[in-house]
Amino acid sequence: MRISIENEYSGGDFARILPFDYQKTAEDVAAAALRLENCPFEAAADILLTGDEEMRAINLETRKIDRTTDVLSFPANEFEQPGDFSCIEEGSPDSFDPDSGEFLLGDIVLSLPRIREQAASFGHSTRREYAFLIAHSIFHLLGYDHMSPEEEAVMMKKQETVLEMLGIRREEKW
Repeated sequence: MRISIENEYSGGDFARILPFDYQKTAEDVAAAALRLENCPFEAAADILLTGDEEMRAINLETRKIDRTTDVLSFPANEFEQPGDFSCIEEGSPDSFDPDSGEFLLGDIVLSLPRIREQAASFGHSTRREYAFLIAHSIFHLLGYDHMSPEEEAVMMKKQETVLEMLGIRREEKW
C-alpha cells in the first residue's frame, strides 16, 4: 500500500496536531482496510492535509457546500457493489498506475483543525481521529456510503474493525 501525503496546512501547530508518525499510521490504516476487503491488488492513494479555509474552498468547488468539513473523499473508480473488485478491469489505465501497476484508490483531503477539534470533543487522541477519518475515507474510495441507516451501520462496523485490528482505541489519549 502506497500513501502519498502532501502537507498544505499553514498553521504553526502541525506537530502538536499530529505528534506521531502520521505517514505510517495512514499506511497501516489503509492496508488494514484493504485486507479487510480482500483487495487483490497493490494499491495507492493520495492524502492532502490542509486547513479549514482550504477545505471550505474545496468543499464549495466540488460539492457546492459552503462550509468546512473534516474529510473529503474522491474515488478514482466506481464500484458496482461496495468493495467488489470483480468489476475492476486489471491493467486498465483508468484504474491502475501505468508505471507502478498499482490500483488507484483516489484522493483524501483532511482538515487538521477539524481533526484536533473532533479529537478533543470525543475525548481521544488526534492519532485516533486521524486514523478513523482515513479508514472512513478509504471505505468511501471503495464504494461504501452512509446515506441510509443500514449503509451507515455497515461503514461504522468496518471502520471500527480496522481500528481494532491496529489497536487504535477511543481511550488512546496521546
